[in-house]
Formats: sequence, C-alpha cells, structure tokens
Amino acid sequence: MTATMRIDEIIKRSEEPVFSFEFFPPRSEEGERNLREAIEKLAPLEPSFVSITYGAGGSTRELTVELTRWMKHELGLEAMSHLTGYGATLDELRTVLDRIAAAGIENVLALRGDPPGNQPDWRPEQESIRFASELIELIAGEYSFCIGAACYPEVHMEAADLASEIRTIKSKAAAGASFFITQLFFDNDVYFNFVEAVRAVGIEQPIIPGLMPITSAAQIKRMTALSGATIPTELMNQLELRANDLDTVLELGVAHAALQAADLLARGAPGIHFYTLNRSPSTRAILSALKVSRPWEGGPTTSR
Repeated sequence: MTATMRIDEIIKRSEEPVFSFEFFPPRSEEGERNLREAIEKLAPLEPSFVSITYGAGGSTRELTVELTRWMKHELGLEAMSHLTGYGATLDELRTVLDRIAAAGIENVLALRGDPPGNQPDWRPEQESIRFASELIELIAGEYSFCIGAACYPEVHMEAADLASEIRTIKSKAAAGASFFITQLFFDNDVYFNFVEAVRAVGIEQPIIPGLMPITSAAQIKRMTALSGATIPTELMNQLELRANDLDTVLELGVAHAALQAADLLARGAPGIHFYTLNRSPSTRAILSALKVSRPWEGGPTTSR
C-alpha cells in the first residue's frame, strides 16, 4: 500500500510551492474514461496532491471515494477526497468517512455544500449538518484526517461582507481546518488583500490560491456567476473579442493563467490549486512553464 502523507505536512516540509489538481466525478462511462486519461497525463508532472469533488448524488458520490483510492494506490499520487455535509445526518457522514479511511486516504476537504438543485428554499433537518465548521468539528473530533477547507477572496455569495467571511474562516480554523483553498479568482490583488485581512485576525493556516484556466467564454461566465467571482474588465473585453473562436479563447486562457500563477508565486503564494474541469492540456502547459521559469525563486515567502 502506498504510504500516506497529510497535506498540511506536505506544505510544511516543501521547500518549493505546492501544485495540486482538482477533478470531478463524471456521470458517464465516456466521462470516466476521459477523466482517467486526463489524470494519467497530468500525473508525470508530480503534483503535490490531487483531489476529487463530492458528487451531487447517487453513484457519483461512490465514485468520489473510488477515484480517490485509485489515484492514491494505483498512480501513487497523494489524494484528497472532498466531502459535503449540508443536509446529511451525522450517521450518513460517518459512513462516508469510514469508507474514506478504509480506502487509505488521509486527507479530506470539508465543505458545507449546497441545497438540492432547484430547491432554493430547502432547509436541512435539525439533526443535519448546516455549516462547514460543524462538519470540520465532527471530522476532527472522531477521525485523524488532515482537514482542508474552502475560502472566498471575493466573499461567499451568502456572506454579508468581508468581515463576515473572515469570521467564517476563523470558525473553520478553530474547528480543525489545517489549510485553505480559495475559490477561483482572476485578480491577484484580491487574493493578497484577502490574505492580509485573514492574517490580521490571527489565522495562520496556509491559503492556497485556486485558479481555473479559461477554456470557454460562455463557461467561465457561468462559473463566475455561480461562484461570485469577477472577471477584470480588460480580460472580459479580450474574451468577448474571441468568443466565437474556441482556439484563441483557449490560448488566452492559458496565457492569462500562466501569468497570474507566476505573479502569485513570485509574491509568495504557497502554491497553486488548479481547477482542471477534467481536462489536461491547459493545466499541463501552465504548470510545465512554471516549473521551467520558477518564478518563486528569489521572491517573498511571507505568504507561504
């Protein structure tokens, strides 16, 4: 069996930035083949860790644990399983956590999750998990997993303001989260201003920036609408000019993400978490360029 390692220890021990890839469980056999092909093509880049999101329901949830186990034990990649708690009972969550532990996985990204689709007024039962901090507290109290959590540099869509967002992060850290991964963003000043505000209230856990290379103008508009992230005006103008040419949109997306990642690393970010959308070419190109150029050398280390 492949040796396990906690992601917080990987970050702590690494003398260089950490790079990680996020995938989602597919809903078809063809999608699963494409995902496995993408992972196998990205594996030679030796990511610090990889992760699989928690499916919205049914078989995809089962697939989350299966794929995490496969990446860990068959490909030799350190792997993290996502888990959402909103609306789930404690016993249901313990069942999933037991499966993750039995699969030899040591890292869990604990997320609140969203209400069932097309049911905006749905509310969980009293005995259910309502907040990510409650899920983190459950995991930390009963299991030995390394726990990661999400944060939102441009503030979660349900948060009133930055102060409210920071209080949420503080509750996650107090509950047992040992590192954070940000929602996608496209303006690096947003990230660094956010980190500065978080550090000002005494939160010291690493905050890994999450980047999503743009592959489609329409798709990134949908993603930002769902996440609350904003696209800088000049970048949006350039996307609009290329909206009908998928190849040039892809080229712009790679170029922008590469420049964004290089700047983040040069200014001291602890690494980059790539939202791959189950594709490999853009992420491969960007990470390969970063490993050649090594923009973090000689830069500040305070954010790390």
